Amino acid sequence: TEGSQKKTILLKISGGNTTEYEQERMRFHRGNFSLEILNTSRDDERLYEYSVSKGQEEELWQIQLQVFEPVADPNILILHRELSNGSCSLSLLCTSERGDEVSYSWESRDNGSRMICSGNGRVLNISYSLRNAGVHCVCTAWNRVSSRNVAFDSSQCGSEQ
Repeated sequence: TEGSQKKTILLKISGGNTTEYEQERMRFHRGNFSLEILNTSRDDERLYEYSVSKGQEEELWQIQLQVFEPVADPNILILHRELSNGSCSLSLLCTSERGDEVSYSWESRDNGSRMICSGNGRVLNISYSLRNAGVHCVCTAWNRVSSRNVAFDSSQCGSEQ
């Protein structure tokens, strides 16, 4: 018929009996009544329904599943380097080759460079005196499902790690 919809049933509980239709792909947890989808992929990203029938009444919930790819180990690139009057100015770019909706933040590994390394976004502009013991900035690439970081340790202007 025109406008009909097809649904796939993953689990059915009736009178205390449980029927799991895709046992290799899911796990039902009776303790908290949750359904775990195993080895999720982009194909699993869709609208799911959860319904409970009691007599003539049916309660229905809809859940939109989003599948996110974890972030890959990030890399730090030097976009710009300038040495003048005993100070070093760097523009650093942090990138992750994989991951959905990746965000970036910067922080310090030590107290001495806390303010220098603080920031959000892919690019960090820093300037520091060469008399400092070194600047130790950490870039964290993260999304809803994962977080990875990489350190930039500079004891001389432009030295990379």
